[in-house]
Amino acid sequence: MNSFGTSLKAALRSPLLPFWLVMALLPFGRSSELGTALCLLGVILLFAREPQALRQHPGARLLLWLLAAYVGAALLSAVDAIMPGKSWGTVAALLRYAPLGLYACFAIRREHKLQALYVAVALVLGLWCVDAWVQALTGWSLGGHAEAERVSGIFGADNLKLGPTLAVLSPFALWAARRRWGLPGLLLAFVLVLGPVLLAGSRAAWLCYALVALGFAWREAKSPLRFAGLCAIAAALLALAGGVAWKTSSRFHDRMERTLLVLQGTDQSIDTALSGRLDIWHASVGMIAAHPVNGVGARGFRYAYPAYAPANDHFVATGEACGVGEGACHAHQLVLEVLTETGAIGLLLWLAAVALALRAWRRVGAAARARAFPVTLALGVMLFPLNTHLAFYSAWWGLLFGWLLGLWCAALYVEADDERA
Repeated sequence: MNSFGTSLKAALRSPLLPFWLVMALLPFGRSSELGTALCLLGVILLFAREPQALRQHPGARLLLWLLAAYVGAALLSAVDAIMPGKSWGTVAALLRYAPLGLYACFAIRREHKLQALYVAVALVLGLWCVDAWVQALTGWSLGGHAEAERVSGIFGADNLKLGPTLAVLSPFALWAARRRWGLPGLLLAFVLVLGPVLLAGSRAAWLCYALVALGFAWREAKSPLRFAGLCAIAAALLALAGGVAWKTSSRFHDRMERTLLVLQGTDQSIDTALSGRLDIWHASVGMIAAHPVNGVGARGFRYAYPAYAPANDHFVATGEACGVGEGACHAHQLVLEVLTETGAIGLLLWLAAVALALRAWRRVGAAARARAFPVTLALGVMLFPLNTHLAFYSAWWGLLFGWLLGLWCAALYVEADDERA
């Protein structure tokens, strides 16, 4: 059996299965919580058997500090939230990320287990990509018929998250292809993932995937000149794929036509190119000014939005985003989300967590950083601030964020196989 088959078998027959299920079931809504529940049960059994286990794992302690900042920002925002029930419910739901991440830390203690999980995730992404390619060519996929403007793949036409999710998780697929087939495999995998990312129509996903390409180019380069050459190759592949998609896909063509409206330079054209996000961001600034200390409350953006939206706002009038009378669901930008919903206190807590994470990453050493590279890159592009974002305090995107955070804390402190006693 080849290394891919061996790794998948190891993932499916080991304690990695509950943690892997969270990611594998992401396209199927709440079913991904099955993995979360199994991880909770596993952590309960672990601490019942080993009450002092937490003291033995620095990654687990790091995870709890990072989650303390993430959940603490939401907790402090709920004190005087404009929609208390929603904010307090969000805080309670966020607590499930602690056992999820702790399970990863204690289940992934050796390098071979970490690599097995990477490969298992890569194979799931491969299935998503094949399904998306089939939908692009035939109009149908495991998720049903294609959405009118975008390829939606296995996620379905009413859940347009294929692009962002695939772009964020793509480092696992590219890492696995590079490990199995070398640089040619990496380039082939890059192209195979690129098609669905482009056709999914999410411009935030396009930027994320471009950052992933830069990350791998930097990792492969042995000199600045070679880095420049790899970037040129990646840019050429992006341009070629974009040109082909522009000529052959009406979905991609329409998306690009809307994007290029930004070049006209008027407020109306820029807002149209950004799908109405200028109005959302202007309303966000108003919320921040009115609630600077601890925000409007976690997940309270949609309820506060009508009071700060411009007259005849499209989102309030049509209910297109969340519902009639509410407006936009979230700020569509990480920094604005944190400031509007959790205020300056929340932003300070997030920045403290970033500083703590960077300090831990620097201290673990080059070998540990290399082992954690795929998940580090995934988290980095997910959190890249100069982009639009899904809501980090939502049940779905927040779960993916919590999953990656737990895996990252585990990956930093796994033991190399040659260190086995």
